[in-house]
Amino acid sequence: MASSLFFFLSLLLLHQPLFSSANVHKINLLKSQLLPQLSLFKDSSPIQFFEVTKPIDLPRTRPCSRLVLSHDFGFTYGQPPVFADYSPPSNCPSNDFSKIVLEWKATCKGRQFDRIFGVWLGGVELLRSCTAEPTASGIVWSVEKDITRYYSLLMTNQTLAVYLGNIVDSTYTGVYHANLTIHFYPAEEKTGVHGSNFENLGSGHGSWADLILPISRNLPLNDGLWFEIKDSMDTQLKEFKIPRNTYRAVLEVYVSFHENDEFWYTNLPNDYIAENDLSDTPGNGPFREVVVSLDGKVVGAVWPFTVIFTGGFNPLLWRPISGIGSFNLPSYEIEITPFLGEILDGKIHTFGFNVTNALNVWFVDANLHLWLDKHSPRTKGKLLKHISLPLDVSQVLDFKGLDGTFLTTASRRVLSIGLVKSSFGNILTHSIQDFYYSNSIVMQNDGDTQIVNQSIFSNDTVHVKIPFSGIYSIKLEKEFPLFLYTGYFDQGNGDYIFGTDFTLGFEQKKSSKVAGSESSERHLKNLQNGEGKMVIENDSIVGATGSTQQVYSYKDREGCYFRNISSLNYDIVYDKVRKTCSKLEQLSFDFGSSNLAYSEPKSFSSI
Repeated sequence: MASSLFFFLSLLLLHQPLFSSANVHKINLLKSQLLPQLSLFKDSSPIQFFEVTKPIDLPRTRPCSRLVLSHDFGFTYGQPPVFADYSPPSNCPSNDFSKIVLEWKATCKGRQFDRIFGVWLGGVELLRSCTAEPTASGIVWSVEKDITRYYSLLMTNQTLAVYLGNIVDSTYTGVYHANLTIHFYPAEEKTGVHGSNFENLGSGHGSWADLILPISRNLPLNDGLWFEIKDSMDTQLKEFKIPRNTYRAVLEVYVSFHENDEFWYTNLPNDYIAENDLSDTPGNGPFREVVVSLDGKVVGAVWPFTVIFTGGFNPLLWRPISGIGSFNLPSYEIEITPFLGEILDGKIHTFGFNVTNALNVWFVDANLHLWLDKHSPRTKGKLLKHISLPLDVSQVLDFKGLDGTFLTTASRRVLSIGLVKSSFGNILTHSIQDFYYSNSIVMQNDGDTQIVNQSIFSNDTVHVKIPFSGIYSIKLEKEFPLFLYTGYFDQGNGDYIFGTDFTLGFEQKKSSKVAGSESSERHLKNLQNGEGKMVIENDSIVGATGSTQQVYSYKDREGCYFRNISSLNYDIVYDKVRKTCSKLEQLSFDFGSSNLAYSEPKSFSSI
């Protein structure tokens, strides 16, 4: 197993490092010295990699499954996406499906970086994911995603596109062999059409969209369908036109960050970089947000979760347990309904995307979910109130040389109220987005140690007043905590130690009310802790380790799911799964970060 560890550490050295420029130069020197010494471990069996998540709730019916794509992704970088003709299943006993699941299953063998990829149907993004990094003996991993919300799209003939930009040469030998399957589960009796229309509210809440428009780049392309945002001045635009009988609209946004902004939450202020003449260090500070505009007017924002891809910091941290969100990146919703009065004129309008403080490169696109009034050829709307306060950012810097402390805070609020006149009556929608951000960075040991402590809070609330149905409200609270300790320790005589200690969390509470009464509530806490070390003596890797521990806890009014799992290097050392709730869990839906506290890391220099 030791040779296999050395192989993965070579990938670590090939990744752009996180530390100060002084550390960058040291790691760049080690790349050429250590890579030729690394051998591939060939005697073990393929390893199963996975992301810890709650299994999808499936009906008891037998699915109609279709393999929609089978492809080997070799040298695909800068090439067109892979295409396949898609048509809805025709051999099922029923076309009334309560659950539709996309399954990506892939294998790879050799040496390869982590690669971002996307799956689009008719230009609508269904999945954004990161590949696992392979071993010489091979790996296998799969992603299962509930795509039932795309029901209307999946019931029509479309073109499927998959882009995975891979490079294969004498150094990077891994080819990704992938199968993409869609499983259609017929509805059980008494569940109703596609298992989702449990509320006939007229607001569109409680049913899937009737139409989904792609807010992505048009084919042909030699890349993915996402927009590439290269800096903070770069705004990407997409024109669209909606049916004139639309009564609800939601924009679903996909976001990922790469190259100089892959670790944006660790980026240092430009003043620090200039003062220390760090020409190769990513800057613009640690704050980023995706701003969404409609015809030039800010309508919402995304403050993204800090997904760490499978090659991040120390690849041994993510084997076999992958980072939160790395195999199934989250998407983010912005309620567009209050603005329907601005775009129900039958004319072309424009969505815009830009990223505050961005460096090269961000991939952003979106899907516009629309609900149509089937009893009226036209709806009418009016924007009653819209407040988008300027981003409030503050920064406190205190540094001398390469050591110092940096505190960044930010907040934003977007409030919109709009009226839509439909066959259901007048629907009043009130939407609020609240965000708060805090990031503390400490640089120590002449810039060779970096400590990052960050929290992102968001609160999305939508109130809908519907004739004869009262008020429907939905509230989504999120917290993304992150702690990261990275250190480079020169032991003298050509000996070095690299260390990483991290805590990564995702907490979410979603609740909805109808006429003031609770109708549903869901609470998810997902927390990872990990530690990675690498020891180098006389320009040779002599020791390495990576350990990860994760606790995943989900509960709603139907039940609970709990998993506590730990890994050391490639082995699972503890795994406990529980699918039932205690009485306390059934009654408690407290939201907060009390269980997401951080502890000081161990001193890697004492190893």
